[in-house]
Amino acid sequence: MAIAAMLFDLDGTIVDTNELIIQSFLHTLEGETEEPFTRERIVPHMGFPLLEQLRFFTGKEDVDELVVKYRQFNLSRHDELVTEFPHVREVLAELRGRGVKLGVVTNKMRQTTLMGLKLCGLEPYMEAIVTVDDVTRGKPDPEPVTKGLERLGVSAGETLMIGDSQYDIVAGREAGTRTAGVSWSLKGETYLRSFKPDYIIRDMRELLDIVG
Repeated sequence: MAIAAMLFDLDGTIVDTNELIIQSFLHTLEGETEEPFTRERIVPHMGFPLLEQLRFFTGKEDVDELVVKYRQFNLSRHDELVTEFPHVREVLAELRGRGVKLGVVTNKMRQTTLMGLKLCGLEPYMEAIVTVDDVTRGKPDPEPVTKGLERLGVSAGETLMIGDSQYDIVAGREAGTRTAGVSWSLKGETYLRSFKPDYIIRDMRELLDIVG
């Protein structure tokens, strides 16, 4: 079945927020654990909803204050540290021109999702935006992907879910879509391949060939 729609993860996939996320965690977790946090400890867990990540990193159930601390820092440094990945805008424009429906499915809250899309000039291309505010369970649960399919009005079989983490691949597969991992993921291409996505792309322009 031809691909009629694509759902994209946001962070680390089409918008480069990697440094912002890492800096936000380092700031938030300072003094919260016996050993200082490092980038290497953070990267493998990127992609989960913020609340779950903070609980995992600290071992605490009540992390409300840390969520506030994280979001304040994240918002204050957002525009300074965020940009889009190469060729994203031109590929999205071409896909829309070919009639492919596009959406974003992210574990971020809506406010910062829209900030990133607007900053990078990507919002006009997205017909559906599903954030952690719109679901009961974030990725890797399939609920966000399923909601994205509903909002685009497409079937899972004609949709490709694209992301930089195992959570995107698992969520897409369980929702019934085809899946693609991006090789520019901080987790590395080899790691993503272990979750058996249908495609690995090394350049956004390869999506044009997949659509055909």
